[in-house]
Amino acid sequence: MDRLRDQAATSAVVERAKGALMALTGCSPDAAGEELLQRAKAGNRTVLEECWITLGGLVPPLHHTARPSHEEPDPDTAVPGDSPSDRPMSGVPAGGDPAEADRAEADRAEADRAAGADDGSAVLGRLGEALVRVGSPQGLARCLLEHLGPEVGADAVMLFRCLPAGGLELAGHAGIDDTLAVQWRHVPPLSRIAALEALRAREPRWLEDLAADRERYPLIGVPPERWRSRAWLPVPDGDTADVCIGVLRGRGGPFTPSDRQLLRAVARMCAGRLRDFGPRQEYAAGGAVQAVFDALPGAAMLLTPLHAPTGEVEDYRVDAATAQAVDAVGRTGRELVGRRILECFPGMAGEELWQGYLHTLATGEPYEGRSFADQEVVAGTAEFSTYVVRASRLGGGLIVVWLRQDSSDRQEQRLADMQRLGNLGWANWNLVTDEVGWSSQVFAILDRDPAHGPVRLADLPGLALPEDVPPLARAVRELIRAGRPLNVPFRIRAAGGIRHLRAVAEAEPAVDGTPVEVHGFVQDLTAQRSAELALVESEQEILTQHGVLRAERTLATRLQHALLPLPTRPVRLAGLRVEIAYLPAQSGIHVGGDWFSAIELPDGDALFVVGDVAGHGIDAVATMAQLRFTAKGMVITGSSLTGALARLNTLLLHSRDSHGTATMVLARYHPDEHRLVWAQAGHPPPLLLRDGDVRYLGRPAGMLLGATSAPYFEEAEVRLEPGDRLLLYTDGLVERPAEGIDQGLERLAEAVMAHPADGPGPLGLLLASVLEGERRDDVCVVDIRVPTEPG
Repeated sequence: MDRLRDQAATSAVVERAKGALMALTGCSPDAAGEELLQRAKAGNRTVLEECWITLGGLVPPLHHTARPSHEEPDPDTAVPGDSPSDRPMSGVPAGGDPAEADRAEADRAEADRAAGADDGSAVLGRLGEALVRVGSPQGLARCLLEHLGPEVGADAVMLFRCLPAGGLELAGHAGIDDTLAVQWRHVPPLSRIAALEALRAREPRWLEDLAADRERYPLIGVPPERWRSRAWLPVPDGDTADVCIGVLRGRGGPFTPSDRQLLRAVARMCAGRLRDFGPRQEYAAGGAVQAVFDALPGAAMLLTPLHAPTGEVEDYRVDAATAQAVDAVGRTGRELVGRRILECFPGMAGEELWQGYLHTLATGEPYEGRSFADQEVVAGTAEFSTYVVRASRLGGGLIVVWLRQDSSDRQEQRLADMQRLGNLGWANWNLVTDEVGWSSQVFAILDRDPAHGPVRLADLPGLALPEDVPPLARAVRELIRAGRPLNVPFRIRAAGGIRHLRAVAEAEPAVDGTPVEVHGFVQDLTAQRSAELALVESEQEILTQHGVLRAERTLATRLQHALLPLPTRPVRLAGLRVEIAYLPAQSGIHVGGDWFSAIELPDGDALFVVGDVAGHGIDAVATMAQLRFTAKGMVITGSSLTGALARLNTLLLHSRDSHGTATMVLARYHPDEHRLVWAQAGHPPPLLLRDGDVRYLGRPAGMLLGATSAPYFEEAEVRLEPGDRLLLYTDGLVERPAEGIDQGLERLAEAVMAHPADGPGPLGLLLASVLEGERRDDVCVVDIRVPTEPG
């Protein structure tokens, strides 16, 4: 798309240049195109570059006499490849030999290349292509900096436009900050301003000696040493120059002859592009346009958009106004001319009306705003009137009109709004004269072509689906015969599918009670009915899914109870007192995969296991059972704790759900040595209570089961002393939503300190203090206590 846009814009530039030559010389389009081609070839330029130069000058004729041989071009004023106005058509001197012209042209091209002009032509060619995509003076400044920076060392570019009062206005800039741009946005018509001197003399000003230039001119920049050399080049526009290009360089020293030559050529090339951004037509308060507005009735203004350096519309100027036009402070008519619209209506910027103006300027589509009420004094009495604002594009400006709506207009507008918002339309049937009246909304609702006209009341049921005809026909007969009000839903087949409608009507009776006129409305309820049907369907799906999930929970719960029997009272294993608690989640209907094991091994040791399988439901319970029984079997048959974890990891990787994961703690207690050896796989650490102090055991290395095919596990051990209490638990005990696990671990430690191990039901009290509110995950706890006395 970018390539196609560039091609279209390039074609437009070429055609405009051809049109300019045709208008100046009266030649044919083909001759103008050939002339541009020959000029570009002779000047060692691209066709696009030649077109920009032609548009900037708009003066070179097609046929003229050649320059006398004794006249040489000024190297400081000639563009690379010489001026197109100094060459005859097709490169042939008047009355000369074509072969001789070709040799002379070749000599000039060779001289240009020797002087570095070939490089300048390449720069101008690239700049000519880039100018096609420039849409504002600000964009032009950025484009110039991009292309002139590498060539002449430009660090900033400024474009100043001459104002009618004689000062300068910053039209575009690049390479300078916004603060500096604001400070130099307006330059008064003072003497010793380099840009103004360049425009008045129509000659460049080369500022190449910072010390001397500082004495002569006020220099832009804070500090001025920021740019040690500068050039101000007027852009020629026929016999005048209204725009000056400033090239600012951080390095000092003079501009080389090739730099000067290139910059002059750039200024000429920019003339054609700047003409597109030229000053817009202005209207004087006493001119013919204002005279027309003086004769117009009502309130109206002619506005001209005012553009910021970025190209955006920042305000509008009132160029003409009718006598009835009034602003926020009461100024009317000619008092408004010349003022800015934001001066007249300060609160307008950014509002819907402002956006409407911009849309009309951009697209040409007329804009009509919302109606609004305003107070005015009529015959000494304050009255509220309703107005609507309309805007239309005229050339590059806008005509804005304020239209006052009378009561009938407002009533029609309100009725139309009501029908549109309620998706309904009114209908009226005269039973005596058979006259029928429908609003346009009824035709839209019934999907009926207005050209076919409305239907009689008795024929209304014929528009419904066959199964809805009988009830609607019966209600219509009762309305016509007995005047009984009608309120009936029915369906029709429209182009977009089935529509659900409702007809509501009542009869106006004559003196004897016979219905003579019926009025009512037809409403489209399709969206409401579709929502109702979708809601019913969704509720049915939810109930079905709820039943399926509840059945699954029941099955999983039974399976879990069968695979994980929970002891009803504390048990003794290897001299330890062990209490186990399992609390299922209260939220949701899924069963989790938390499990435990607490058994005495054949050699008299005790094995404690606490684990948690990721996920819920039947699959989690099945994986839990597989890991629980396999872990017990491996340890009973002599596997080490780390070896058992490694094998369980392999088992999980090759199970039905290869992406499943689990955490686990394996602990083996040797009663003879009072030593507990343990290992873990991504599980929270056990909590030890001893002599009134609590601490979490340092976790040995261990990875989540199912996370990798090459895990690494280590063992750790701790000696248990009489009176010690050790808690193994799953993460449901310490984790809460939107809270770090460290807070949960700290909360558990504080609760254990506050609830000693002795006393009735200590584990239940501990869990009640830790678990507040609704549990979102299962909780499994193995409470191991070492008796203070043996036995």
